[in-house]
Amino acid sequence: MAENASTELNMFVLFCLLLIQVSVAEIIFEERFEDGWQSRWVKSDWKRSEGKAGSFKHTAGKWAGDPDDKGIQTSNDAKHFAISATIPEFSNKNRTLVFQYSIKFEQDIECGGGYLKLLSGFVNQKKFGGDTPYSVMFGPDLCGTDTKKLHAIVSYQGQNYPVKKDLQCETDKLTHFYTFILRPDATYSILVDNRERDSGSMYSDWDILPPRKIKDVKAKKPADWDDREYIDDPNAVKPEGYDSIPAEIPDPKAKEPDSWDEEEDGLWKPPKIPNPAYKGPWKRKKIKNPNYKGKWKTPWIDNPEFEDDPDLYVLKPIKYVGIEVWQVKGGSVFDNILICDDPDYAKQVVDEVFANREIEKEAFEEAEKIKKAQEEEEAQRAREEGERRRKERGHDRRHRDRYRDRYRKDEL
Repeated sequence: MAENASTELNMFVLFCLLLIQVSVAEIIFEERFEDGWQSRWVKSDWKRSEGKAGSFKHTAGKWAGDPDDKGIQTSNDAKHFAISATIPEFSNKNRTLVFQYSIKFEQDIECGGGYLKLLSGFVNQKKFGGDTPYSVMFGPDLCGTDTKKLHAIVSYQGQNYPVKKDLQCETDKLTHFYTFILRPDATYSILVDNRERDSGSMYSDWDILPPRKIKDVKAKKPADWDDREYIDDPNAVKPEGYDSIPAEIPDPKAKEPDSWDEEEDGLWKPPKIPNPAYKGPWKRKKIKNPNYKGKWKTPWIDNPEFEDDPDLYVLKPIKYVGIEVWQVKGGSVFDNILICDDPDYAKQVVDEVFANREIEKEAFEEAEKIKKAQEEEEAQRAREEGERRRKERGHDRRHRDRYRDRYRKDEL
């Protein structure tokens, strides 16, 4: 009876802890671009006077899992796009930051960005552009066949630091979610479509602070360090008569040719062949070295230039989220922007949107079939038009030849 009561108490405590955890989770900003989104976002005038500013349109795109789930799409080619929204100011000090959004590259982008930025301090949103300072820049950047980079850039004391790892983004034309998680212990995770693409620590994966440990360049291998893993067996003894074994012997199967004449050819000797009993120069066999200490490595020591910053992970208080990209070809759909402190909720959002993942794939495949059929039809029309013109040129040439021949006959 007492055991049951204890179990029930433990379950109750666990339930309470879960409730507390849920209650403290906070959604700082979430944008699904439903009706009224224009009131929350400010289109920048950056590059507008130069005629280089692009515009966004509210759409789910050409193929979508849910046609009513709309985002904002870059709609011009070779333009700069800049738009931002104010969010409730927050600090990630002593809390986890989750920054997530989805993007769909419907176009053959050729070259262009698909990243988002978190901004701190005061920002004149009408002038928001490429030179506006930011605290985080995260997301894909594609250019040609070589650049398929997934940016993860953080600002520290006014300077931007890109992650040192070569992270790759998705390049197909379906919706993909990108998630950046930064924790109070300065560890991070980067997820693509709810799957961890990479993780690590700000201490090692960004060149913000000097490394904690460095190799001791003054260290030298001790004189008595034995790094020979195998040695000659000192107890090995050369077999008696080993050195007298010849390397070659007369071929026992050889026979003197019938045509051999000793008076003319000399004494016949059988040709020599390798001696199967010959094992080469004698060598002691190898045995494990009982004094082997392993391969010597330069030791690591504390870096005298390292000075820890327990707030390394802390960003300046975030006040805005923005899209600022340049694209050769427009057509990218941004959606499902989320800033919160709960990775589990971020995963739920991805699962919710991806419930229609197969529908989106089918819509895309159908659109590709239609596109291919149209291209084939246009190619056929071009071939037919080319053939028609060739025939017309041939008819005109024959007509000119007949006229020329008749003219010559008249002259004669």
